[in-house]
Amino acid sequence: MHKRVRWVAAAGIVLALAGCSANDSGGESAAMPMSADTKQAAPKEGVPNKEATEGKAGSDKAPAPAGQPGVADRKLVRTANLELTAPNVADVISQVRVITQGAAGYTGQESTQEKRASVNVIVPSERLDGVLDQLGKLGKQVRREVTATDVTEQMVDVESRLATQRASVERIRALLARATSVSEIASVESELTSREAELESLQKRRESLAGSVAMSTISLQVKAETVAASEESRSGFLGGLAGGWDAFLTFGGGLLTAIGAMAPFLLVFGVPVAALVWWLRKRRRPAEPAMATASDLPSAPPLD
Repeated sequence: MHKRVRWVAAAGIVLALAGCSANDSGGESAAMPMSADTKQAAPKEGVPNKEATEGKAGSDKAPAPAGQPGVADRKLVRTANLELTAPNVADVISQVRVITQGAAGYTGQESTQEKRASVNVIVPSERLDGVLDQLGKLGKQVRREVTATDVTEQMVDVESRLATQRASVERIRALLARATSVSEIASVESELTSREAELESLQKRRESLAGSVAMSTISLQVKAETVAASEESRSGFLGGLAGGWDAFLTFGGGLLTAIGAMAPFLLVFGVPVAALVWWLRKRRRPAEPAMATASDLPSAPPLD
């Protein structure tokens, strides 16, 4: 009897140990994934968990406010002003055209004289800085200005209005398809024409803004070095004195020009008019003494 109890107790202990071993191995398998060759892939010491690292990095970045474009999505209209001095203005303008064509741009309004020139250069916005650097090397750089106007809000507003207007046009077209009488058709067609015109206006507005963002304009002025030196020498008191003398000569020249232009009219009309006035005055002179003499005669004495 005691021997049977011992065997039962021994069997229970063996079963309990087997169950504990199974639980331990199952827990370890769940905690540590198995590699392709059925070996457990233990984590390397000193290497942080990738998912944890990415989650922490993502939490450090402050998300942009809802509905607000990020910095990289801002729509900017960039323009620039560049002023140069060079020995030969014509050569500089020729090189400007070459640089502009190489940057996939084109030249706009242009005015070229012997010693000064101005031209508008239109290039892709992403190439603006590089083109400015190239143009600045064509002569002595006097002034360089770059401005940027943010039109992001305008673009967002136009896009929103476009979506609303498209939906409105589609609704009017659906009403037109269901119209039965002539009066209904005429009324719906009139409304459809008005809304399509507004939709087209919004589309042109969006295209204009997109074009201004995509292309940048450079206003370039080039002066000959002699002209620039002369303008610098005219600063201060002596410069003001020279400017006043030039203004006086200009005024005197204009006055003489006006007198010369009036001289033929004075000769043709002035001389006859002056002669007529002189003749009329001469006729009136004898009559005045005669009247004075008659008034000076003594009066007759009164009759008794």
